[in-house]
Amino acid sequence: MKRSKLLFVFALVSLVALTGCKTKVKRVATDEAIDLSGRWNDTDSQLVSEQMIADIATRPWIEEYTAKNGKKPVVIVGTIRNLSSEHIETGTFVKDLERELINNGRVTFVANKTERSELREERKEQQTWSREETQKRLAAETGADYMLQGSIKTIIDQEGKTSVKFYQVDMEMVHLESNEKVWMGDKKIKKVVKKAKMKW
Repeated sequence: MKRSKLLFVFALVSLVALTGCKTKVKRVATDEAIDLSGRWNDTDSQLVSEQMIADIATRPWIEEYTAKNGKKPVVIVGTIRNLSSEHIETGTFVKDLERELINNGRVTFVANKTERSELREERKEQQTWSREETQKRLAAETGADYMLQGSIKTIIDQEGKTSVKFYQVDMEMVHLESNEKVWMGDKKIKKVVKKAKMKW
């Protein structure tokens, strides 16, 4: 009898625990800033990319190139290295940069290394399988004049349940032929993160 009562109590406690831990989902606007962990998130990625590209577009290198060559500079986004102490999805950040570059309209933008491989394969297949008048030429790509490269770094200071997270994103625009750096920029983000005390 004691064992059955014990099993009943255990089952009842388990049921209460399970029903009390329902997952709740609330839809929010995609541009709403939400910080749960204090780590790098989508808001940081969007803000940094917008501010970086805005700065790139207001510097004199674009006008200087256009005046000398009679056309807008062609830009490609290269590697953005994650040198921080946490996992950062740099692919999302690169896409944010690419979107801002294209929408800005001050430069011409070309596909990155990964995208080019798929495009080249498609053009090769067209030479065999597509009608001649619709085939796209091989070796007719627009070459980039400049590559945008960068890195994300962090410094973390922690005492007890409070930490300060400092992010620094450094970017530079480099001429592909001469290796001249025509623009350098950085963006800093600082967050104070306080972990809640455990309640029992």
